[in-house]
Amino acid sequence: MAVFLVLLALLVAFLAFSYGVFRYVLYSPVGEQNDPRHLPRGEQYDPKRDEMLRLIDELLALPSERVYIESEDGLRLAGDYYAGEAGHPVHICCHGYRGLGVRDFCGGAQTLMARGDGVLLIHERAQGDSQGHIMTFGIREREDVRRWAEYCAERFPDSPLFLHGISMGAATVLMASALPLPESVKGILADCPYDVPRDIIVLTADKAGAPGRLLWPFLKVGAFLFGGGLRLDAACCHEAVKHTRVPILIIHGEDDRFVPAYMSEPMAAANPARIKRATFPGAGHGISYLVDTPRYQALTKAFIDGCLE
Repeated sequence: MAVFLVLLALLVAFLAFSYGVFRYVLYSPVGEQNDPRHLPRGEQYDPKRDEMLRLIDELLALPSERVYIESEDGLRLAGDYYAGEAGHPVHICCHGYRGLGVRDFCGGAQTLMARGDGVLLIHERAQGDSQGHIMTFGIREREDVRRWAEYCAERFPDSPLFLHGISMGAATVLMASALPLPESVKGILADCPYDVPRDIIVLTADKAGAPGRLLWPFLKVGAFLFGGGLRLDAACCHEAVKHTRVPILIIHGEDDRFVPAYMSEPMAAANPARIKRATFPGAGHGISYLVDTPRYQALTKAFIDGCLE
């Protein structure tokens, strides 16, 4: 009996700890993450702070339409659509972990709109005004992106579609590249993506002073038991892009201290015929656009125009 009680206590402790790790990593409470003016701080971001706030305020001042779709698992997902000219491309933009489209694409969206293109800033599940509480590092978000692409293909049948992503959003659109996307999807642009969810989670934990590799099994169990059967190893980017039919542009800051630039190398190597990768010297995480705006704009313009030829 004593042995049984000890084993039961150990099991309860294991499950409780797994739940705690699951909540800490994947749960997305509403808070300052939903404040569009809540920006990261530090030596890489502080010099760009005023410019980012200006771009955010400019984007917020533009007219947009709130639109909704339903995910495969029944969540109401929100997006903000900035209308473009008839027949011009529509760009579906996916923000990062605990991010917002209006913040992560504050500069890039306006560059696209200056072309006369439409821009859809989606609210990833469990973030912004979309329902849910669990982020899945691209595993379930990739299916949400496919649904957004189908929505845009139906609503804008004469418009080419492009998928854009930053950080977790970049990994999401790369994972989505292997799915049966509408034929109108012509290209994918991924800024600072990681390849494998496990690797970025372990690395981030290690940087925070926690033993990432030791915590990973607890997170896997917690995600599966408390996240509705979520398997965090169900997809990765380098395997997905092997099967894509569309061109891909990967951009990465060489001084990215959150998702190191080496993490996007496996995707470029997996399908060199379809994928071009460009790095930005001195650029931190998600700010290559701000570090060298003319080059960033030129690269994206050339890529989009090339996909439309």
